[in-house]
Amino acid sequence: MRILGIDPGFAITGYSIIDYIGNKFQLIDSGAVTTKAGEAFPERLSKLYTDINIIIDQYKPDAISVEELFFNNNVKTAINVAQARGIILVAGCQKQIPTYEYTPLQVKQAVVGYGRADKMQVQKMVKTILKVDKLPKLDDITDSMAIAICHAHSAKFAQKL
Repeated sequence: MRILGIDPGFAITGYSIIDYIGNKFQLIDSGAVTTKAGEAFPERLSKLYTDINIIIDQYKPDAISVEELFFNNNVKTAINVAQARGIILVAGCQKQIPTYEYTPLQVKQAVVGYGRADKMQVQKMVKTILKVDKLPKLDDITDSMAIAICHAHSAKFAQKL
């Protein structure tokens, strides 16, 4: 199964493509879709939509896993991230790819085995599970890897959107 894991955002959206075959993981690619702070918000969403579609077309994932929005004290930021998530969900739906959402607690539980794990614990397990020498500098990319791993561990129980 090829999984596109996405950590949504409007400035930085982390993504990872992993293959999960026979209980073995292989990291195929990872990166970030970034938008410029000075750009009009609709233009930022348009770029996100275009770039996510390019990633989907290039890697042809069997499933997309997206992190659910975590409550944010900054309402404007939360609304903007929610709109970015909507763009991602629409892209998956239009390509007819099953798309799943996971809370940060579910991701930590699936990757570390403990839903209250800290960021360092998650990063260490992602590195171990994917057998990579080092992780990307951007946490958003590492988080997208964890979200993809979560889906691999949860796929048989997951509810499709």
